[in-house]
Amino acid sequence: MKLIIQIPCLNEAETLGAALATLPRVVEGFDEVEWLVIDDGSTDGTSGLARTLGVDHVVRHPVNRGLAAAFMTGIDAALQRGADVIVNTDADNQYEASDIPLLVQPILEHRADMVIGARPIAQTEHFSWIKKRLQHLGSWAVRLASKTDVADAPSGFRAMTRETAMRLNVFNAYTYTLETIIQAGLSNLAVVSVPIRTNPDLRPSRLVKSIPNYVKRSLVTIFRVFVIYRPLVLFAWAGSVCTLAGLAIGVRFLVFLAAGDGGGHVQSLILAALCILLGSLSFMIGLVADLIATNRKLMEQVNLRLQRIELTRSVADKPRY
Repeated sequence: MKLIIQIPCLNEAETLGAALATLPRVVEGFDEVEWLVIDDGSTDGTSGLARTLGVDHVVRHPVNRGLAAAFMTGIDAALQRGADVIVNTDADNQYEASDIPLLVQPILEHRADMVIGARPIAQTEHFSWIKKRLQHLGSWAVRLASKTDVADAPSGFRAMTRETAMRLNVFNAYTYTLETIIQAGLSNLAVVSVPIRTNPDLRPSRLVKSIPNYVKRSLVTIFRVFVIYRPLVLFAWAGSVCTLAGLAIGVRFLVFLAAGDGGGHVQSLILAALCILLGSLSFMIGLVADLIATNRKLMEQVNLRLQRIELTRSVADKPRY
């Protein structure tokens, strides 16, 4: 059994040493433990430092492509290097590396396909009140969309099996955290949470440039999550609201009409018709989007089979000594 710990990096020369110093080289249940650094276009010598510090594998993007792209590059690289289990952590030493055995334990016990480390958000001092509320909101939205019971969906400290890693496809360029959980949940994979510890903040978050920016990006991400993965539910609710509003306005017009005052409320009739029309369009969009989502699932299955074939061939082509 091989465990590969991957670390996406962007100009992390100041903090990478602290993060690597605590990473384990031996984890119970694994014969090999290797480290993988994904340099997402750093300009401060992160790749060279990683090699100097003994990182087994370094993959570098020539330009910055974003956290989600770096995460997926790491997943692909870890699979190509024969990982049976992949752990993802941050280069800023946010997560307590000694909790990695705790993180992989549910996988070793065959209770989980993906494990998410749940941070003590309420006790995290450098998180503002609004950020804590948004973290809870994001986790609630992911639980609703994925049908899982993940306590801390935005957490980047996570472990996954080889099979789970091959199923992941991230469309969001901003972050991978929410989307990957939803994919795993809707693929009927077992996703569990385990409480983990965090370390003091070494640097400001790269994802949270400002609270308004974080709010906007979080809301957009949550909305996109529902549009991509639960479109029928989203548009059915929107259609229901519009249709019920149109019917209520229509009933109001009929009441006025019965009282002989319908001529002065024609605008209500127009608004009612418009609302009902919008409701019908929402239902139709939901059905079309659901068909597209079904096609996406079929394509994911095809992609999974292709990855299995490629990995099987790469293992067979390795020289035997």
